[in-house]
Amino acid sequence: MSDILLLEPIFKERIWGGNLLRTKYGYDIPSKQTGEAWVISGHHHGSTKILNGRFEGLTLDSVFVQNRHLFNDIQNDTFPLLTKILDANDDLSVQVHPDDLYAKKYANDLGKTECWYILDAKPDAFIVLGHHAKSKQEFIQMIEENRWDELLIKRYVKKGDFIYVPSGTLHTIGKGILILETQQSSDTTYRVYDYDRLDAQGNSRELHLKESIEVTMIPHQDLNLDIKEMKFGLNVITQYVSNQFFTLEKWDINQKYEIENNKFRLMSVISGKGIINGIHIEKGCNFIILSNVSHINLEGTLELIVSYL
Repeated sequence: MSDILLLEPIFKERIWGGNLLRTKYGYDIPSKQTGEAWVISGHHHGSTKILNGRFEGLTLDSVFVQNRHLFNDIQNDTFPLLTKILDANDDLSVQVHPDDLYAKKYANDLGKTECWYILDAKPDAFIVLGHHAKSKQEFIQMIEENRWDELLIKRYVKKGDFIYVPSGTLHTIGKGILILETQQSSDTTYRVYDYDRLDAQGNSRELHLKESIEVTMIPHQDLNLDIKEMKFGLNVITQYVSNQFFTLEKWDINQKYEIENNKFRLMSVISGKGIINGIHIEKGCNFIILSNVSHINLEGTLELIVSYL
């Protein structure tokens, strides 16, 4: 009996998607415009299926609801976290996500604070993180006048960068970037600008200007992250963020690594291969270690993104 849950990704086709989820991770994607792999999800818009053990064939949301004791007895209405891999073959829309209070009131969803680990990026690839407006009036005026180059704060990124995106942050992912995203389990997005592009049916995608103006943080404030690096022999654990929403770490494993465990953890292998508690894992594997697993035994040469409450 294994209480490590291996999970099957769910794929989402997007106007900005590509085929890197196949070429880089070997996933069987539905088309060459696949933008998202929901690799660990209990959201009602797509809950991942369990591939092994006593819960094989069930979805994560159902196992979570019926087995709270395996998830530290947390009483959230839904599984709290969502892990995605995004292939930005083109620019995503400029967008913003609400906080918990606004999302619950208007969208029957959680708010969406998220973070990104850059898996790969083409030269001169950039994200948008924040804006230059000093007041709501200036923010509205710059939107109405299409002064996007003046409004948006662009930041160039490279492989290995980490970006934290709290709810209320105006943002986008530029083309040529492959990202692992860890977020609150929410699918509420308010689009501010979509480059006047059309979908396959010749329609513009819906914008949400009223909601975006209401939830965007004005003025924008950058957060200083307290990044911590811990070494255990040849293994390196880098903790990028730890707050009320999630803790996010990168584990660089180069030799046998053993730790005690008392919490459920979401894990994604982003490179290499190895063995965890007797189970073979490799690049592209995504799984959850349940809270009743008392020890984690890892060996191999691999990199993992790990998140937990």
